[in-house]
Amino acid sequence: MVIEARQQYNRDFTQEKYQKLLDKIYQRYNHQTPFRIAETPVFIPNQLRDRLIEACDEINKVICRPDFKELTRDAIKHPSLQVPGEDYHTRFLQMDFGVCRDENGDLMPQLIEVQGFPSLYFFQDMLSKAYREVFNIPQELTVHLHGMHSGEYNDMLRKIIVGDNDPRNVVLLEIEPEKQNTYIDFLGAEEYLGIKVLCISKMKKRGKMLFYLDDEGKEVVIHKIYNRVIFDELVQRDDLKREFYFTDEVDVEWVGHPNWFFRISKYTMPLLQSKYVPECMYLDKVDHYPEDLHNYVLKPLYSFAGSGVRLNVTPQDLDQIVDRENYILQKKVKYESVIPTLDDPAKCEIRMLMLWEHGQQKAQIVNNLVRLSKGEMIGVKYNKDRSWVGASVGFFEG
Repeated sequence: MVIEARQQYNRDFTQEKYQKLLDKIYQRYNHQTPFRIAETPVFIPNQLRDRLIEACDEINKVICRPDFKELTRDAIKHPSLQVPGEDYHTRFLQMDFGVCRDENGDLMPQLIEVQGFPSLYFFQDMLSKAYREVFNIPQELTVHLHGMHSGEYNDMLRKIIVGDNDPRNVVLLEIEPEKQNTYIDFLGAEEYLGIKVLCISKMKKRGKMLFYLDDEGKEVVIHKIYNRVIFDELVQRDDLKREFYFTDEVDVEWVGHPNWFFRISKYTMPLLQSKYVPECMYLDKVDHYPEDLHNYVLKPLYSFAGSGVRLNVTPQDLDQIVDRENYILQKKVKYESVIPTLDDPAKCEIRMLMLWEHGQQKAQIVNNLVRLSKGEMIGVKYNKDRSWVGASVGFFEG
């Protein structure tokens, strides 16, 4: 989208360089990602950058409201999903924006989803560095904002996730982490922070104390959990033998408390009013369906990677839904194919990665994640037969 940078990149691109990029990433941890890595980063011009910042600020104003917990009280309805020890505010915040055009033809971000859950903070740092090492990325372009550099970024992650603790006493918690699509990010966290990547089935509990066994079989007390478990997925894993349940009262600090996954989610969307947020409504609050229902998409409140999303719904489809409180209707966003590639142009979705330090008034934008698509859906799993699509990162104009 930064025309000069895009044209130069496309001219210089070779399949050999792309393979070198993949090799660099896969060889880092001897691990190949199950998702596709795109041939290109995205070059984000100043106007779109400024609009993304403004959009994040406007949405932050709602999430920072002192009564936000009251506003989102019904986001965690069932007692089995309520986890003790909820903190003052989320530590992690993500906002996904589709890149569209406004009435003047200028690039315009439109909010797709907001999440109070960690994202690929470590992989995105690795990916941006790999693009820069292999391809000729102009030095004035950066993945960070407000003058932040990679060292400060990683220091901030360490401060929030580890803090004053010994890294041995901090665990990244997941369900069978080595089987997750995001495993490469966990390996990055392990390398950068020195923390333990732990399956919840390996966590031990005695009274209110949590611990794990190190490689020598010695007990290591857990003081802090960097949570990567999707709680509603965990509830469905009856086959998983474990000693610890999220509803247990334990002496541990959550970094990314599970409750924030529910509070800051699609549930938050109808609470937001902004030119950057498409019209959105709780399905159980809808008395009359919009006359232009074909312009709306049905989304389950709690799902990941686009699962359960229905693009073309009819009144009959909606009438058949029993658990209406678990869905929203959201006005469709028209993604524009704005990324010139070597064949068809690609659509783009930009996730603004944020961290919220204790004592700060709001979450700070620290990095970004990009997904490129040439299909109807944006997720990395929907374009397996296309090139110049998949996981990427955005370099902002300086």
